[in-house]
Amino acid sequence: MDANSLKAFLTIVDQGSFSEAAETLHLTQPAISKRLAALETQLGTRLIDRSNREIRLTEAGTRLLPHARKILDEIHNARMALTTSADSIGGELHAIASHHIGLHHLPNWLRRYRREYPQVDLHLQFMESDAAYDQMNKRNAELAFVTLSDSMNPEFSILAQWPDPMAFVVGKEHPLATLASPELSDLAPHPALLPDTSTATYRVVSRLFLEANLTLRPLMPTNYLETIKMMVSVGLGWSILPVSMLDNSLKVLEVPHPVTRVLGAVALSRRQLGSAAQALLQIVEEEETRPESSQ
Repeated sequence: MDANSLKAFLTIVDQGSFSEAAETLHLTQPAISKRLAALETQLGTRLIDRSNREIRLTEAGTRLLPHARKILDEIHNARMALTTSADSIGGELHAIASHHIGLHHLPNWLRRYRREYPQVDLHLQFMESDAAYDQMNKRNAELAFVTLSDSMNPEFSILAQWPDPMAFVVGKEHPLATLASPELSDLAPHPALLPDTSTATYRVVSRLFLEANLTLRPLMPTNYLETIKMMVSVGLGWSILPVSMLDNSLKVLEVPHPVTRVLGAVALSRRQLGSAAQALLQIVEEEETRPESSQ
């Protein structure tokens, strides 16, 4: 099977339209349609149902999908084996970072990376961790720096990880700020400003309240921790935030339940990293294990 035809098939599926797939691959729409038609002719079956406006896989297309990804992954690995060299770190690197990592960790990494590997053309995207996993599945990036989850797809490998200790916090004028040693039961009557229910942070807090037989009162969920910090600082509720974000606009609540989430770098297990990605990963590991990185 022709690699370009398989790539066209996968891109149509991932983008959800022929026109967007053509734009992604820098082809005309007739050209990408021709590649798909050639693949279907070779296999003797339709792979995509064109009868509706939505792109839908046929049964044969569904069966082909994981094999197509595996074939292109092996072609990618073959190229890496032939071109990867510690003496020539360059080319393009596509990576993803969560917004929190982008604000509080990425600057230190990139200062070194730009200084040591100026020939690398770095393409960064910023998004929530769940969206990052989806983009990695579509092979739109080599590396993702995200909040690690215990429900992570086994197709991903954790290449580096480090703790991100968190603290319960309120604004200085909040009623909870006057309590010397608040318990979860003291927090329960007040609104909680937390990320979305799908996040690891929410699941940790929810589990604590569930085990204590207490009701959590989430208010206005948002996954932007800087937004949560602002809402907490003006007294709209309590939250739990990374220690690295704390400043004098917040009051730490000495709740006797230490919480730490884990941040890390992930990649697809069966895709070999290029030399540019490996170089960035080495910098990340060195920077995150430095004593001053533990805040």
